[in-house]
Amino acid sequence: MSFNPPIQVRDLGKCYQTYSSPSHRLLQALHGTRKKLYEEFWALRDVNLMVEKGETLGIVGRNGSGKSTLLQLIAGTLTPTTGSISTVGRISALLELGAGFNPEFTGRENARLNASILGIEKAEFHRNLPDILAFSELEKFIDKPVKTYSSGMYVRLAFAVAINLRPDVLIIDEALAVGDVRFQRKCFRELQKLKSEGVTILFVTHSIESVVNHCSRAVYLDAGTIKAIGEPKTVTNQYLEEIFGDNGEQTSASTGQSSIRAQTVQRTFRGFNLDPEIDACAYQNSYNSSEYRWGDGRAQIIDYRLEQDGTAITGHTCHRGKDLEILAVIFFSEPFSDLIYGITVKTVDGTSVYGTNTRLQKLSVSGKEAGEIALIRFSLKLNLLAADYFISLGVALDDPAQDHIPLDRRYDMIHVKVEDKGDAFGLASLQGEIRDQADFFQNQDR
Repeated sequence: MSFNPPIQVRDLGKCYQTYSSPSHRLLQALHGTRKKLYEEFWALRDVNLMVEKGETLGIVGRNGSGKSTLLQLIAGTLTPTTGSISTVGRISALLELGAGFNPEFTGRENARLNASILGIEKAEFHRNLPDILAFSELEKFIDKPVKTYSSGMYVRLAFAVAINLRPDVLIIDEALAVGDVRFQRKCFRELQKLKSEGVTILFVTHSIESVVNHCSRAVYLDAGTIKAIGEPKTVTNQYLEEIFGDNGEQTSASTGQSSIRAQTVQRTFRGFNLDPEIDACAYQNSYNSSEYRWGDGRAQIIDYRLEQDGTAITGHTCHRGKDLEILAVIFFSEPFSDLIYGITVKTVDGTSVYGTNTRLQKLSVSGKEAGEIALIRFSLKLNLLAADYFISLGVALDDPAQDHIPLDRRYDMIHVKVEDKGDAFGLASLQGEIRDQADFFQNQDR
């Protein structure tokens, strides 16, 4: 840990005064502290954070949780109500779209303005201008007013300026959510380069995959306070659980089930576990002990089996191009209708390769009775190239008010290793062919 970290936040708080009418604001100014005509809203409270040199920190949270406020305070565009912030080096920030740009100025003029705000001398700016133009791909538009730019062009220019002014700390607030996918990929490659050069990066995003793939740590903000901080996958899983969970209220899977389980006389059937007291998933060779499991427990995935070509897979090795069947045994402790079954396939770094569920496919799903055990078959065409993958399974309750209520979600529960002939690279098997049309031009003069 460095003695002088680029960012250190101590007991930080930001309070806003909200008035019921504009006249109350005026009266408050006249009365001073003698009369309180406002209510306090704390956007942030008691936030403590230290970010090391070269670290990439992702910040997640619901809308209104204080993410943007935190970034603006660190960037210096807001002043704290309580606490302190110390920063080291040059800070470059991409905050809300268009922030810091004068719409009447040209792109070139706005780039120069941004540079001067950061204390960049004119000569240094002109040395960096060719790189800014090349990265933004806006050479033809750089001398046009930015009010004529699309949102994607705004981001191109802002990002190009920010990274080419040699920042020590780079702050990004959802800016990369705008624009085309190709430019986003270009930006993330540049972020990796900056990180390797020791630049400290903070960014707010709603893209969980971006946090898992590109950050060394993550922070979960909730109602203005830090609810979790640590390894990206752990923090984002907690965030997702609370976002999609039933308002954080967990129902014990064992509550009131003793009589139901007593009715389950036959504990196994054709090799499948039927005992809800036993999690047979954990005994499979392909089981990933680092899975993340959550839900209210009123339904439980208690066993599964992998099959290819109708034959059970005893390990975790699968073969490219063949059908993969995942048979999941699910126990229901209560009667349910409007059920949703889902599956997701991810790479080891958390990138979603494929996901679907019965609601997306508009499939009719039968209801279940209390104590019933169901076998759900998930079928995939394994057009994936050789690599390790994780499969997540889930069962949820379709709910009009909350979208859906997770009953049992088992993230990254199954680890499969796809093998092939090594004749391609990437993720997907597109069955490409290359042929030499040797005779095509031989008769061109005839």
